[in-house]
Amino acid sequence: MEANTRSTGRLPAAFLTPGSSSFMDFLTDHSPEILPGNRSLPPVQGAFEAPHGTTIVAATFPGGVVLAGDRRATMGNMIAQRDMQKVFPADEYSAVGIAGTAGLAIEMVKLFQLELEHFEKVEGTTLSLEGKANRLSTMIRGNLSMAMQGLAVVPLFAGFDVDREKGRIFSYDVTGGRSEEQGYAATGSGSLFARGSMKKLYRDDLTEEQALTLVVQALYDAADDDSATGGPDLARRLFPIVTVITDEGFRKLTDTESSAVARSVVERRLQEPDGPRAALL
Repeated sequence: MEANTRSTGRLPAAFLTPGSSSFMDFLTDHSPEILPGNRSLPPVQGAFEAPHGTTIVAATFPGGVVLAGDRRATMGNMIAQRDMQKVFPADEYSAVGIAGTAGLAIEMVKLFQLELEHFEKVEGTTLSLEGKANRLSTMIRGNLSMAMQGLAVVPLFAGFDVDREKGRIFSYDVTGGRSEEQGYAATGSGSLFARGSMKKLYRDDLTEEQALTLVVQALYDAADDDSATGGPDLARRLFPIVTVITDEGFRKLTDTESSAVARSVVERRLQEPDGPRAALL
């Protein structure tokens, strides 16, 4: 058997000795049809609605960054899911929050996780946070054909930069255009209201606890004005997914911790429905 067709068991040799540290490049060479952006859509007659994730927020504080998301997925004017998970660890020091077409977004996150793991195994080291942000940008750009058909994915990427020793946030548009955000950011249908909330409350010297409260306040404000964003659901005990990334790595708040923050915000809103006020001067 010729060298270029040798295999071990059922796997071709090329599968065992990839020539690139990029898992996406590997798939592009060997199975491009399974990449999300290369899928062919079946013909559809009439209106078509796919579940969409809504609002993701992030805020930095000295020592790290907080990334959080509400739990609601919508399908047109209907609630498709009340307990959706929208924030996922990318690796030990970074995380992704998803907004847009839910199915494609989750698939993209899983592929991104594999991309980072593949790079680490091939190169023997981890990508820089900047490199991770660039890889995600490439993946979003690869989904452009789907986005042009209404199936857009617009994530928010955050992580702790071990080289700069601080938390950083990156936002994207549907073409894969990447922007680094300073202090705080939001994406999704309720992002306008969440960003306005954080703009008035954010400070450079927030503690971790204050940053956690800030993002939950922002999600509450988004839910107050955007019907697609879900607020804390006390009856069903559904609260925002809140994660923290510091020099100790990624940590997701437990249900008890998330519940405590959300309940404190709700109790305060019973007295001040519009939330805390920022000083005029």
